[in-house]
Amino acid sequence: MTVLLLGCKSKPKFIKNQNVGSALGTTYSIIYISNQELNFQREIDSVFTVFNNSLSTYHPDSDISKINNGDSTLVVNQMFRDVFFQSQVINVESNGYFDPTVGVLVDAWGFGPGKALHQLDSVQVDSLMRYVGWMHIGLNRDYTIAKMKPGIKFDFNAIAKGYAIDRLGKMLEKHNIQNYLVEVGGEVVAKGTNLISNKPWTVGVDDPNNFMKRGTAAIIHLKDKALASSGNYRKFRIDPETGEKYVHTINPKTGYPKISNILSTTVIADFCIQADGYATAFMAMDLEDTKILLEEKKGELEAFIIYLDEEGNTKEFMTLGFEEMVVK
Repeated sequence: MTVLLLGCKSKPKFIKNQNVGSALGTTYSIIYISNQELNFQREIDSVFTVFNNSLSTYHPDSDISKINNGDSTLVVNQMFRDVFFQSQVINVESNGYFDPTVGVLVDAWGFGPGKALHQLDSVQVDSLMRYVGWMHIGLNRDYTIAKMKPGIKFDFNAIAKGYAIDRLGKMLEKHNIQNYLVEVGGEVVAKGTNLISNKPWTVGVDDPNNFMKRGTAAIIHLKDKALASSGNYRKFRIDPETGEKYVHTINPKTGYPKISNILSTTVIADFCIQADGYATAFMAMDLEDTKILLEEKKGELEAFIIYLDEEGNTKEFMTLGFEEMVVK
């Protein structure tokens, strides 16, 4: 008699690995699925360290701080170059509304590491505007920064966090991780699926009208894409002397905080550096100009914009591609 042993196929065992902590002035959560327990904390810390050494304006010894303080001999690394060139692209496509040379204005209005100037008047703003404008800077062949005006200061905070998230994702992929969710300060890169639940990665978009209670305006499924949001409800400054509220979106064309009916912008792109930069640009641009740019970049960018109409009612604009990702 012959006995046949027919084994049942066991389901593959997946393990959820997660690292959480604080970096870049915010919190992070990195989830990566594998068939074994892993801990990439050392590699994660290394990415943040290299990033801060290159691009953080809050680190006085970083490359960007040295350049802002007048060092014209420093050769910038690949991180700096990647952010520089992507900023240049978005600057052109946004007609100058995205401009990381606003560093002097960011400091003056109290949103940077430099000293804030209270009650800025038009004379002071006009004086600072001399040092704003992407046309005044360049990258030399030896990868040193060229400034036509020495007083120019870079501020890549509106795009650099997205780039850091991309770099964390690339680090995971070098370790053959294909299913992960990297979130830093609400910005996200999602690759593959959540193999533990066998479902797509699910991401919530903050509701600017219910931000304090962490309400969501939409929930989406995200796969092999990046998402970033920007909103004046997230960051503002109140002048201690006048009590006046200043929003953090600086209009590089006027030098003043942007007065806008846009409450929040959320952008989906292939890379978080793109999503981060365009989300900031759309906060500074008029809605109709944003719609035109989104039409030109159809298939590359998806967006969800919450704004106030002329009567003060909350309205939403959503591209078709974004709408298709929304969990019904």
